[in-house]
Amino acid sequence: MEILDPALQAYLDNHCDPEPAALQKINRDTYLKVLKPHMLSGHYQGRVLSMLSKMIQPKLILEIGTFTGYSAICLAEGLADDGILHTIEVNREFEEMLNSHFKSTNVDKKVKLHFGAAEAVIADLELNNIDLVFIDADKRNNFKYFELIIDKVRPGGLIIIDNVLWKGKVFGADKDADTDNIRKLNELITVNTQVEKFILPVRDGLLIIRKK
Repeated sequence: MEILDPALQAYLDNHCDPEPAALQKINRDTYLKVLKPHMLSGHYQGRVLSMLSKMIQPKLILEIGTFTGYSAICLAEGLADDGILHTIEVNREFEEMLNSHFKSTNVDKKVKLHFGAAEAVIADLELNNIDLVFIDADKRNNFKYFELIIDKVRPGGLIIIDNVLWKGKVFGADKDADTDNIRKLNELITVNTQVEKFILPVRDGLLIIRKK
């Protein structure tokens, strides 16, 4: 997943806030118990998500793609006192683990977990004036999710999309369908006049979008 030089990434890891103990355990347990553990946000990206959330103190967060809950917990660190985070996961097999992780990090009262296809869940939730959205689910539908939520995000709200550098393939010669799909997403966001945007080269690339 890392596109930066390992020595540079280690330096960055050592010069940000330490990973909270409860998140260290979730990180370790994910690598021990779950397939494709690299999908977890991890220490440095987690601190980035936490900081962005704290900067806007959101009352309403929507996360598309929960996995084992690491990123949801990081985002929840910035919630306003009366804030709530809705997170959508397609795999119900994670339910017991997720509930345990949310309880162990004391965010269980602020996190609402939903299972199912994201498109259907978003329609059922009927959320509006969302402060922050984190999209980290099936990559081929990233732009669809963006289109589904852009009108539900308040002016000044943030949308964050993960994996937009796709292991560096987007700026290489690769022609596979997944890479082309990520390139298309990045180009469509680049020319969208509703938003301000830039790509942050954290882990596999975070696209930071601010609705005007």
